[in-house]
Amino acid sequence: MSIPTRGVLYVHSAPSALCPHVEWAAAGVLGGSVDLDWVTQPAEVGTYRAELSWQAPAGSAASIASALRGWERLRFEVTEEPTASSEGARYSYTPDLGIFHALTGLHGDVLIPEDRVKAVRVKAATGEASIDEALDQLLGVAWDRELEPFRHAGEGAPVRWLHQVI
Repeated sequence: MSIPTRGVLYVHSAPSALCPHVEWAAAGVLGGSVDLDWVTQPAEVGTYRAELSWQAPAGSAASIASALRGWERLRFEVTEEPTASSEGARYSYTPDLGIFHALTGLHGDVLIPEDRVKAVRVKAATGEASIDEALDQLLGVAWDRELEPFRHAGEGAPVRWLHQVI
């Protein structure tokens, strides 16, 4: 039995030709049909943005991110709330940086597993990266920098709720 959770797909920017493909990909993961309310994205001329709140089995955010990653000129984030048996998740994608994944806690904070903290210490000790650089990578700072103008440009946009019967 899969445990249901909720999440949000934020499509920060997509050219018009990709919009129906994003809907088909989301529908393929979540089931049913998806008809997003696309609005212009002022942060990048010729692109559109949309949001979709969903309810589906835990792990659906990973499936959505996998279905959308690698599409040129698409920027998105997918979040998933934690359940009693799984951590929450955030996936961020930009064409230049690729995919970023982080575990998230109850309030959306990034959780860094112990083994990744140990790896940061090793990178710093060997001179491969400073602690600040390695922590920035773990926290997805580069993705946040690139996506922030798109996030702000979308404030006040309509949100569509999609609930899957589980």
